[in-house]
Amino acid sequence: MEIILVQWILLVFMVVGAIIAVEIKDLLSAVIAAGVVGFSLTVVFLLLQAPDVAIVQAGVEVITLIMLVAALAKTTREGIPTPWMSTGILLGLVFLLLFLGTFATGLTDLPPFGNPAINVTNYYFQHGVQDTGAINLVAAIILDYRGYDTLGEAIVLFTSALGVAAVLRGFKSKKGGKEE
Repeated sequence: MEIILVQWILLVFMVVGAIIAVEIKDLLSAVIAAGVVGFSLTVVFLLLQAPDVAIVQAGVEVITLIMLVAALAKTTREGIPTPWMSTGILLGLVFLLLFLGTFATGLTDLPPFGNPAINVTNYYFQHGVQDTGAINLVAAIILDYRGYDTLGEAIVLFTSALGVAAVLRGFKSKKGGKEE
């Protein structure tokens, strides 16, 4: 029961961080608030016992923050002020309320935490070596049963690293015919 409470606290924390990220005028502060949302999601993934997804989320979050801070270093930090009670804000709040209502309804249909509806663990233990031919059951699960998932995570990390490398390599400017 205490994990559900922590998840709700993190959800509220993420919503507040997202609102701050959208509404604050200083862009660096907005990037930091968006980072708080992403790292809170990482903690949620850990609480949901999905460490592989949490690792990818943390990696992408770090790389995204580096890219955004690097982009801000080359531009101004001040955003364009917007009025608080604009149509977009009201529509966002309506969407948020609908989302939270749907989320709360969906939680009632889930099985209790720790009692999954489908338990594939027993199948992995009983048939893993026969199905895959691998002696190491963890490697068999990651590379055979969940191979596409692992490939997708590797592609996300590789693409993010390429993006950071592209942003951080800098632009070469010409001064007096020389490249710096």
